[in-house]
Amino acid sequence: MFKPSAIALALSLALFPALPQAVEVNKLELPEMGDSSGSLLTIAEEKELGIEFFRYLHSELTIGQDAEIQEYIQTIGNKLATNSDTPGYPFHFFVVMENDINAFAGPGGYIGVNSGLILMTEAESELASVMAHEIAHVTQRHLYRGVEAQQRLSIPTMAATLAAIALSTKSPQMGQAALMAIQAGNVQFQIDFTRAHEEEADRVGMETLEKSLYDPRSMPTFFERLQQSSRYSGQNTPEFLRTHPVTASRISDTRGRAENYPYKQYPDSLAYQLTKAKIKVLTDTNSADVLKYFQLKLKQGTSEQRTVAQYGLGLVALNTLKYQDAESIFQTLVQAYPNQEQYGTALARTALESRNFPLALDRYKKLMGKYPNNDAIKLEYTSLLLKTDNPEQARKMLFTLNTNTQQLPVYTQLLAQVYGNLHQVSESHRYLAEYYYQIGRTQEAILQVRLAKNSKDVTPQLDAILNERFRFFMSRARDADKQ
Repeated sequence: MFKPSAIALALSLALFPALPQAVEVNKLELPEMGDSSGSLLTIAEEKELGIEFFRYLHSELTIGQDAEIQEYIQTIGNKLATNSDTPGYPFHFFVVMENDINAFAGPGGYIGVNSGLILMTEAESELASVMAHEIAHVTQRHLYRGVEAQQRLSIPTMAATLAAIALSTKSPQMGQAALMAIQAGNVQFQIDFTRAHEEEADRVGMETLEKSLYDPRSMPTFFERLQQSSRYSGQNTPEFLRTHPVTASRISDTRGRAENYPYKQYPDSLAYQLTKAKIKVLTDTNSADVLKYFQLKLKQGTSEQRTVAQYGLGLVALNTLKYQDAESIFQTLVQAYPNQEQYGTALARTALESRNFPLALDRYKKLMGKYPNNDAIKLEYTSLLLKTDNPEQARKMLFTLNTNTQQLPVYTQLLAQVYGNLHQVSESHRYLAEYYYQIGRTQEAILQVRLAKNSKDVTPQLDAILNERFRFFMSRARDADKQ
C-alpha cells in the first residue's frame, strides 16, 4: 500500500483531453518537476502502476495488436518524447481500436490514441498535436499535482480507478458502473483538471510539436474541425467535448499563438497515410463499403494518395481471402516502390495467409535482411517460423525484439507457443500465465502457473520462479476482490 498522497496519481491522470488553450509564444517558464509533497511515488511504484493500468485496459478495451500500427504510433511518440522537456522519460504509446474520438494519458507514460481519432485527422501533424498535448500532461507532472489524496489505495485499485475514468469517455454508463464497483469501500476522491494544466499542456505541447518538425497550426486546425463536426451530433458528441468545450475564442487564441511560429510546409509521411488505410480496413466491418471507399480514392488526389488507395484495396482483398487479387496488387506496388517496407511486408503476409509457406519464408528472409530492426516484420516472421516447425529460430528471433515490443502481450503469447513447440511444457504454461495476466485475466494466469508447477519437466529454478509468480497473482486476485 502507498502513502496517502499516492492516490493523487490515480485520481488525476486517467484522461487528459487534448484541447487547445491560448498562450503567447515566448520562453517557457516551466514548473519544477515534482509535486506538492515531493514524494508521491517512487520510480518503481510509478512503473508498476503504469503496467497495472495498461493491463486493466486490456481487459476492458480493444487494444490494437497489429505490429505495424503499433510500430508507427510508437515511432511518432518517440520522436515527440525525444523533443519534449523530459526526453528520458519511458513513454509507451498504443492504439485503442475504437471508433470514438479520444486520446488519454496514463501513469508510467502510457498514452493511448483511439483509432477513430487517427482516422479523423487529415494530416500527420494533427495526430502529433494530440500526442504532444498528452505527453506534456505527463512531463509537467499534472498527474501528481492535480489532486491530493484522501485514502490509501493499492496499485491494482489505483490502476482500475484510472481505467474506469478512461472508460467513461467511451461509455459513460460503463465508466460509472466500473467506478461504483471500485468505490464499494467508500473511497473518496476528487478530480481537478485545472484550466492552468490545460493551458500549460497546450503551451508545452506546441513547443514539442515544433521541435519535432510538425506543424504547430495543426493543433487549432484539428480541434476546430472536431468542434464543427460535433456541432449537430447531439448525444454522440465526443465525451471530452462535453466536459471540456472548445469555444470559438479558445480556438482563436490558440491559432493566434500558433501563427507566431514561422510558416513552412509539413508534408505527411507515407507511413501515416498507409497506417490510416490499414486502420480503415481493420475497423470497418462492412468490406463492401471499404472497397468502394478505396475505389473512389483511386480516382482522385495526388499520385501518392492513389498509391495508398491501391494499398488499401490490397488489404481489403487480403482481408476477404482474395489472395490472388492481393498478390497482384502488392506485386505491382513492390515493383514500383521496392524500398517501401509496408508493401513488401504485405506481399510476404499474402503468402503467409494463403499458406504458401516456402514462398513466405523466402520473402520474410529478404525483408529481414533489408529491415533488420523492424519489430513488426520480426513478429510476423516469428509466427511463420512457428507454422513451419522452426521453434528454436523463433525463440532466438523473439529475444532480438526491443524493450517496448517485449512488454506487449503478443511477446509472451508467442513465447508460450515457442516453448510448446519445443515440448518444454512447464515453460509454455509459465509464459501463457504471463500473457493472461497482461490482458487482465488473472484467474487464467493462476491456472497456468498451477499447470506449469505440475508439469513433469519443471526444474527447481523454474519452480521457485513459479512460486513467486503464484504468490503475486494471488495477491492481485485478492486485491481485485476487495475493490
